[in-house]
Amino acid sequence: MSSKILEDLTIVLVEDHSDARDLIASFLRQRGAMVVSAANGIEGLEAVKTQHPDVVLSDLVMSGRNGFELLSDIRALGKNDGGNVPVIAMTALVRYPDSQHSQATVFQSHISKPFSPQQLLNTILEVLGK
Repeated sequence: MSSKILEDLTIVLVEDHSDARDLIASFLRQRGAMVVSAANGIEGLEAVKTQHPDVVLSDLVMSGRNGFELLSDIRALGKNDGGNVPVIAMTALVRYPDSQHSQATVFQSHISKPFSPQQLLNTILEVLGK
């Protein structure tokens, strides 16, 4: 597999833990992606609006706007404003909260924490049909 397998892709990464965010962003950049990092759902939504990414990676459990709320906000943008971007949930949750279960079904995929870099790469490529 090419080391620049993600070349020409823009990824918005929403993760509230700075160490994890920096590590994931570094890995994705080494694979050629342009990564826009966000520390919370509010920053993530702004990044989606301005960057029109190819994919969004979002933690689910964050203070302020959580990953479910971010997904809802993204879908409300509409097709021409980035509302159809694939969103991958990154979570340590074993089960989605019942009140948000129906929203969980609209994530294009999810990856369980902890995950390996290769698992993340495979999930991104699968969602993008590559």
